[in-house]
Amino acid sequence: MMTIRSIRPNRWPMSSMILSNLYSSNSSSAAAVQAERTIREGPRNDWTRQEIKSIYDSPVLDLLFHGAQVHRYAHNFREVQQCTLLSVKTGGCSEDCSYCPQSSRYDTGVKSQKLMNKDAVIQAAQKAKEAGSTRFCMGAAWRETVGRKTNFNQILEYVKEIREMGMEVCCTLGMLEKQQALELKAAGLTACNHNLDTSREYYPKIITTRSYDERLETLTHVREAGINVCSGGIIGLGEAEEDRVGLLHKLATLPTHPESVPINALLAVKGTPLEDQKNQNGA
Repeated sequence: MMTIRSIRPNRWPMSSMILSNLYSSNSSSAAAVQAERTIREGPRNDWTRQEIKSIYDSPVLDLLFHGAQVHRYAHNFREVQQCTLLSVKTGGCSEDCSYCPQSSRYDTGVKSQKLMNKDAVIQAAQKAKEAGSTRFCMGAAWRETVGRKTNFNQILEYVKEIREMGMEVCCTLGMLEKQQALELKAAGLTACNHNLDTSREYYPKIITTRSYDERLETLTHVREAGINVCSGGIIGLGEAEEDRVGLLHKLATLPTHPESVPINALLAVKGTPLEDQKNQNGA
């Protein structure tokens, strides 16, 4: 699987003179007001839910325009990063995430597989590099790496070898303890993906085998180890708009914003509890 993400070379702040040329006095939507403030003052972590809701409710063309303006000042907008994602351990997960075909609790036709061997993973990374990817992401279908010392040590080897190829490396490995995050950092891990999925309020309706606070704890361990954070969620789970706002609010008020925020749309899979989920929220 290949993904594209923006390269972020921090370009805060910009001069007020440039801002005055970008925005007219008639720009009054929340998207316009907050975009101007963000470009002028830089990122903030003290957002209220109401502020985020007002931006969420702004006219779609305002969101597109002013979102693009912020993007141009926060990123090198002419560049994208090509990433490749590989499932290095598929199926057999003990979690009960209602959307996931890799859960061992559901009959989805996905069979549990062992962790891929090093030669296969390195070969896949090499092909990804030759195809233009500069980041290689590895995902493993398990709840956590605790009790998987052999597998975890193998992951560390994969990270080291892929970094030696000159590529960035990202992993999604379920919950991590502090020491594991430090070992991944020492191995050269660039980023770690650990999604919050939805709002704190709606979360128990989607997952019961791992708490929201446990997810936040993993993000804390990753951040404190000096690894970039990749964390987002899924829309189309049956959540209300207030849950989408809640997810954005949590991500926007973390002590340090995630470097990457993936927002996925549910692909309902037969055999999962959400197989008949119909999108009623415009996703």
